[in-house]
Parts: sequence; C-alpha cells; structure tokens
Amino acid sequence: MSSSKPVTTITGAQLPICRTCGVQYGAPRADCPICLDERQYVGWAGQQWTTLAELRADEHRGRVDEEGPGVLGVGAVPSVAVGQRALLIRSPSGNVLWDCVGYLDDDLAVEIEKLGGISAIAVSHPHFYGAMTEWARTFDAPVYVHAADRHWVGRPDPLIEYWAGDTHQITPGMTLINAGTHFAGGTVLHWSDDPEGRGALFSGDIFMVVMDRRWVSFMYSIPNFIPERPRTIRRALALIEPFAFERIYGAFWGRVVTADGWAAVRRSAERYVRFALDDGS
Repeated sequence: MSSSKPVTTITGAQLPICRTCGVQYGAPRADCPICLDERQYVGWAGQQWTTLAELRADEHRGRVDEEGPGVLGVGAVPSVAVGQRALLIRSPSGNVLWDCVGYLDDDLAVEIEKLGGISAIAVSHPHFYGAMTEWARTFDAPVYVHAADRHWVGRPDPLIEYWAGDTHQITPGMTLINAGTHFAGGTVLHWSDDPEGRGALFSGDIFMVVMDRRWVSFMYSIPNFIPERPRTIRRALALIEPFAFERIYGAFWGRVVTADGWAAVRRSAERYVRFALDDGS
C-alpha cells in the first residue's frame, strides 16, 4: 500500500556528491570536510565529485532486497562511495529509513513509495549521510541527526531535526540511542516491536558487524584502523543495556547478526577492551 504523501521529482540532481564518502553538499566546494577528517580519507587521486544525474547517466540503478523480517536493504548497483546500504524498516506506524546512501533516482523513489513510502529518516553518523536531504525532500520526511554531529551536515534543511541527549523516540517502538562510538553523535536504532517480537538493533558501523557475524567491533576510524577508546565503549554498553534485541543490522549487505545480539555486543566489547588494555604487565 502506498503512503499518503506522494514522492516528488528529484530536485538536487546537479548538487555535488563526494565520490569517496558519498555525501551530498548544498553547493560546489573545493574539499569534503568529512574526508579531510582523520576518520576518513581523501581518495588517492585527490578530491573528486559527482552528482545524482551523473551517477544515473553512468548506469547506476537502485537496489532493494530483503535483509531480514520487515527490513529491506536499499542501495545502488554498482555501489556508490563506501558501498553501504540503507535499511527500510517497514512498521505499521510508518516506514523508517535507517542510514542513507549517496544515490537516489525517480525509479527508486517510486519503488519505495509502492512499499509504503518513508515517514522518517534516521542516520547513524556523517559517513552515512549520503544524499539524506534529497531523500527527505523527496518523501517529505524528517531526518533525525544527533546534535553532536550537526557541524558535519553538508546540505542543511528545515527537514533535518537535531536531537540531543542519550535517547530519543522517533516512532512507537523505535528509539535512537547515542552510543557515541566512532563519532560523538554516533547513533544506533532500537526496534522493539519487530516482526519476530525479539527486538532488533540497527547499528550502521557504530557497532560494526564483522565478517564473523557472531561478533561486532568498535572503531574510531575504520579505514585508518584507529581503535575506539575503552571508556567510550563502556558508556555505549551501559546505554543499550535496557534494550533487548536478537538481530543486529550492520552497515553493509548481509552483515547481520541473526541471534543473541545483545550477548554478541557484550562479549565483543569485553574481548575488545581485554586486548586494548593488555600492556603485558
């Protein structure tokens, strides 16, 4: 069933998108602040830009595939920038798009509309802002960004809602949690009334689901291999302790912990801190 809010035509098709991180900016600029930060990197060939129109002309297309009960992955083929996919959480109280990608076209927007549209968008951290403002305008949906990361937003808009504090409920059964790993505003999303009735956590790479999908990890910088601080990880654990969940949806296609999710986070954190603090004494 379609949502009551029809999609609009893509309006920012010519705005610059960083080819390395996939974040869209509201006007041309010489550099990408997100890539200049030590948690990311400027591409080896130097700063390069693209646009939604150029990506479409280069034969990128939208991809929508099931990732779990009530959850659809949304991305692009070929992939854009770091290759993450967003997640469309299909809820009776309105669909929520978790994280974003640096791609959107009219065909993909119509496909999402046929699935019920988007009532709200929530993002984990700046690397996954993508074209979030374009998505918000297309679906007339608010975007929830933690206020601690406000200065990283490349295309400000009234639809972006900055929240503060440790937790924030965006719809019945969906709560944002400021875990604070990777970025000060690093956010995960808890879904209490998922179809399995066991709870699910959407972590992006705030809690990074690793190749051994029984585990997660915690990094200040993933591409530059800068570890997260143990005290930051302990704070994150304390904040998610009240929330039950079995599944953890990571940032990339197929990176899903399918069972025992809370225990996976706890044992992963214990292992991480044990290695990080072992100085041989």
